[in-house]
Amino acid sequence: MSGGHSTYSPQTGIERWFDARMPLPRLIHDSFVSYPVPRNLNYAYTFGGILSLMLVVQIVTGIVLAMHYAAHTGAAFDSVEKIMRDVNSGWLIRYLHANGASMFFIAVYIHIFRGLYYGSYKAPRELLWILGVIIYLLMMATAFMGYVLPWGQMSFWGATVITGFFTAIPLVGEWVQQLLLGGFAVDNPTLNRFFSLHYLLPFMIAGVVVLHVWALHVTGQTNPTGIEVKSKTDTLPFTPYATIKDAFGMVLFLVMFAYFVFYIPNYLGHADNYIPADPLKTPAHIVPEWYFLPFYAILRAITFNIGPIDSKLGGVLAMFGAIAVLFFVPWLDTSKVRSAVYRPWYKLFFWLFAINAVFLGWLGAMPAEGIYIPLMQASTLFYFAFFLIIMPVLGLLEKPRRLPNSITEAVLEKNKASAPLPAASTETTS
Repeated sequence: MSGGHSTYSPQTGIERWFDARMPLPRLIHDSFVSYPVPRNLNYAYTFGGILSLMLVVQIVTGIVLAMHYAAHTGAAFDSVEKIMRDVNSGWLIRYLHANGASMFFIAVYIHIFRGLYYGSYKAPRELLWILGVIIYLLMMATAFMGYVLPWGQMSFWGATVITGFFTAIPLVGEWVQQLLLGGFAVDNPTLNRFFSLHYLLPFMIAGVVVLHVWALHVTGQTNPTGIEVKSKTDTLPFTPYATIKDAFGMVLFLVMFAYFVFYIPNYLGHADNYIPADPLKTPAHIVPEWYFLPFYAILRAITFNIGPIDSKLGGVLAMFGAIAVLFFVPWLDTSKVRSAVYRPWYKLFFWLFAINAVFLGWLGAMPAEGIYIPLMQASTLFYFAFFLIIMPVLGLLEKPRRLPNSITEAVLEKNKASAPLPAASTETTS
């Protein structure tokens, strides 16, 4: 599916001259026009394009904001307020950037869950999945550092708490913390470091995205059936079929994005971040941004020592382990069937896992006390059990449903099942 002869044909002398020296138009045509995609892709597959769009939005708005931002503890908070009030359309640029981060994570979470549901990580697409997890890690680092830049109360104390957890790591913990902070406390060197890295990392993300798309075009796109392309009848050209669907998905997503930007721009933020950072006044409840809350709940779920590992180090290991386990998903899933559509038991546990992930996010916003602690521990246990126990065991024991012979057969069966029944005959037999 990824190979084959190029169908690009230069039409003018300039195109032929350019194509002979640097065939960029040919690359674009072969990758985004004539590239064959499975004919049964649904709207869950539009989020790759949506993520590319949101990355562009974040980079463009971030560059403009960086022109007016002052990376100094004495001026950072005021510079953000100046952007909101005195820079032409500054309020719009800042709200696009701040809410764009949330939209970016909404899209990436849907993208990850789609991959888990349809088995997009299975051979030969292991490297494609790993590159996606690397992008996710870079996104988390970028978002965390960006959250510190407004230099409000939650920015300051969030940075203090999160960087403080590195001290739990034996031998190198304090060194890592001081490297991040640029000293022994969150201060001006910390802000300078975070601003520099927050500006740099999106371009690293863009580079890994190029590798991600390259790997996708080498192995070919997956599809809801999980069956590989077997003939030309299983595919359609990327343009106009997939591009129209992607464009429609982007429009709907942008409508939601616009609603947040223009009507509830601070809904996903925290009110304490409109208070200047004060090292002498700790907020009642320190919470990260909503997209970090599931991992924050896992961090706080470990309230007990595990042999020589104390609770603080155990929480840090659990939090990072919750992300690290994603790298091994292609080998933890032992089933030969790719898509959950044909795996009834896996489908059930997948939806339980999705509900549990949302529940962990809710628990992350709750105080670490009372009934919330055992709920965090139970949800954390199920999170790891899904990857380390349920995936491997189900692959060996589950009996999947019958797979269609081809993508075309699956499409025809679906169309036949959804077709209206013929009207009952009014004729009578003699």
